[in-house]
Amino acid sequence: MNCQFFYKLPDEAKRIREKVFVEEQGFKNEFDKQDEQSWHLVAYDYQTPIGCARFYDEDGVLVFGRIAVIKEKRNKHLGSYILHELEKKAKELGYQKVTLSAQVVAKTFYEKNGYVAYGQEYMDEFCPHIHMKKEL
Repeated sequence: MNCQFFYKLPDEAKRIREKVFVEEQGFKNEFDKQDEQSWHLVAYDYQTPIGCARFYDEDGVLVFGRIAVIKEKRNKHLGSYILHELEKKAKELGYQKVTLSAQVVAKTFYEKNGYVAYGQEYMDEFCPHIHMKKEL
């Protein structure tokens, strides 16, 4: 298992996000201008892309998002692996705090990885989300 970082949305990440968020979950507005200003991570199992994420700076805080793992590789702790790699990169870049917007159905997963929910739940398209944060 290895990860690679890109400062441009790579095709591998685009395909994973299309498969997970658009085809499986039904989101319509998956890609946005933030993709152009984000770093992107792709996780590989040997040469096969199996997961992805993006991150960007917002007022001195690093924001993680679009964290996805392909269906065939879920329940193998790859989401936690991706979070760990993102957090490691955040520390290397000098950040002490990270935030993310989690689907409410994934809240427990993030809590198990040390994230704390804050604020009110809100809708992103049709799906309830909650803001979460972690001190590094």
